[in-house]
Amino acid sequence: MSEEVARLADDERRLVLDRFDHDDAWRLGRLLTDLARERGAAVTVGIRRGAQRLFHCALPGTSADNDAWIDRKCRVVERYAESSYLVGARFRAKGRTFEDSSRLDPGRYAAHGGAFPLRVRGTGVVGVVAVSGLSQGEDHALVVEALERFLAEPHRSAPHP
Repeated sequence: MSEEVARLADDERRLVLDRFDHDDAWRLGRLLTDLARERGAAVTVGIRRGAQRLFHCALPGTSADNDAWIDRKCRVVERYAESSYLVGARFRAKGRTFEDSSRLDPGRYAAHGGAFPLRVRGTGVVGVVAVSGLSQGEDHALVVEALERFLAEPHRSAPHP
C-alpha cells in the first residue's frame, strides 16, 4: 500500500460521525463555505444524504462545471464507499488510471479529490460531502479539515434534540 493510500484510508477511519441529519448538513455546509470564503477559494459545496441534496452553495467564480464535477465525484463515493481521492489513489498505486481501468464512463464518474463519504458509526455510509473548484488535493484537504472541525464542535457530543 502506498503512503498516500494509507494516509487517505486513515482519514476515513478517523472521520466517522455519530449521526447525520438535515441540521448537521447545514452546519457542515456552512463550515465548508466559511472556510472557503476565508481563503478566497472559488468552490462549490454539495452535501447529499442518499439521493437527497441537503446543502448546495456555489461561491463566486464557480460555474455549472463545478456542479458536474461534484456529481461525478459523488458517484464514485456512492459506488465504492470511499473518498473519490482514495479511489483514484488506489488505481494510481497500481500504476493504472481510474479512467482506463475502472470500466466506468468518465463522463459520469471522476475519481478526483473532493468527495468524501459521510459515514455514521454503526450504520455505514449515509451520504457524501463534496467540494469542487481547487486542485483535487486541495478539494480533498478542505473537506477533511472541515470534517475534523465539525467533529470537534461541542454540539457533536451533546445528545441530539
